[in-house]
Amino acid sequence: MDIDEIFGTIRPVSVPRKSAIYVWGYNQSGQTGRKGKEDQLRIPKQLPPELFGCPASINARWLDVSCGREHTAAVASDGSLFTWGANDFGQLGDGTEEPRKHPKKVKQLQTEFVKSVSCGAHCTACIAEPRENDGTISTGRLWVWGQNQGSNLPRLFWGAFTPNTIICQVSCGAVHVVALSEEGLLQAWGYNEYGQLGRGVTCEGLQGPRIINAYAMFLDEAPELVKITKVSCGEYHTAAISEKGEVYTWGLGSMGQLGHSSLQYGEKELLPRRVVALDGILIKDVACGGVHTCAVTQEGALYAWGGGQVGQLGLGPQTGFFTCVPNDSKTFFRNIPALVVPKGVQLVACGHSHTLISTKDGRIHGWGYNSYGQAANEKSTYAWYPSPVDWCVGEVRKLAAGGGHSAVLTDACSLKELCEFALADSVTLSNASEIEEIAFRTGSDDLARLCGRLRENLLAGGDHEQHKKTNGKIF
Repeated sequence: MDIDEIFGTIRPVSVPRKSAIYVWGYNQSGQTGRKGKEDQLRIPKQLPPELFGCPASINARWLDVSCGREHTAAVASDGSLFTWGANDFGQLGDGTEEPRKHPKKVKQLQTEFVKSVSCGAHCTACIAEPRENDGTISTGRLWVWGQNQGSNLPRLFWGAFTPNTIICQVSCGAVHVVALSEEGLLQAWGYNEYGQLGRGVTCEGLQGPRIINAYAMFLDEAPELVKITKVSCGEYHTAAISEKGEVYTWGLGSMGQLGHSSLQYGEKELLPRRVVALDGILIKDVACGGVHTCAVTQEGALYAWGGGQVGQLGLGPQTGFFTCVPNDSKTFFRNIPALVVPKGVQLVACGHSHTLISTKDGRIHGWGYNSYGQAANEKSTYAWYPSPVDWCVGEVRKLAAGGGHSAVLTDACSLKELCEFALADSVTLSNASEIEEIAFRTGSDDLARLCGRLRENLLAGGDHEQHKKTNGKIF
């Protein structure tokens, strides 16, 4: 009997036995969580359990990871939240404004079991439930901190929702935050100078929370209430998916990031408005970047729209700006969702100026601004088309993209994947060829690609700032 079958008799093989978090890219504030003073780290490297205060013998597992502009957060399987990186607005939740280049547990949340986390430009929010709960307390409570959140320590926040409302998702933008309740209602707060709060008006100054209660399905019909299943905040715009798989966008649209062929209020939309170009296409996921937006269909196709000046749409070099001039078709159609990847996409994440996806075959691809290596393996300033990121081993469960850095959470669910994790963590230049050969023979494609990429990088005399060799291991 196979050892996985033995394990399967006591627990499903799909249950992760170990997880890995890889972080890479811009590192000036220490947001990659690695030692050293390098401003950019082009090689994704697994963050070791010891970095989080876990003994090496413990199989560390992770539930979530998120990237802000220059900070990062991760949720461990025991419900602990770790943060690191920039902290100039208290976004790390430790009560200070001092940056930190290594992960540290958020002590204020030790009585909570954190389930998910979202990082904005300078703020952080998470959803948690009390570790001791007699059944009378909500299992989806929202905690917020950082810029515009009233505290540099996590504080419980109901906003416009009634106490004990179950909150199932939260997303942070540059200066606004949107939370989704289990009933499909959205509430938004923060700045609203571009209508990103979806209230039908623009406002000066910081705005308190309010439930969004009007969605424009068609321009010639009165707005109505729509049940929402997923939401994503861009820098100054917002996108949401309805229970029918329709996409609504609102806020700043000056670069076409809203996906509408025309805008009702100059360069912005003040109410959530349906992206009619996607009518009839069921959308399961949406992600917003700085000035671009991506959506994944139920069939695994990826659509993108908005600003593509640095390649973040994956459609090649683009120099035109947003326009609605009918005769200028070259730029006109750039504001309409374009098919980038026809099938096989599972996950998508948008950073400020780059995009990441994972596909059904287990591979990760990125494109967009790549000056720090955050979007592709190649040492180029711009990755104009989807390019492979062949440094990660395991089943991809979460992608995260920030201002100039990226993160991937992978799981090992089988004995084979556990072995791949162990081998990947011990690869050196001297044994890379041998491990690569073993990986090919056993069908461990991602491990084989990792070894190949490592040999290419080191034999080509890769920038010594990107890696160091200590005790035979690559860091």
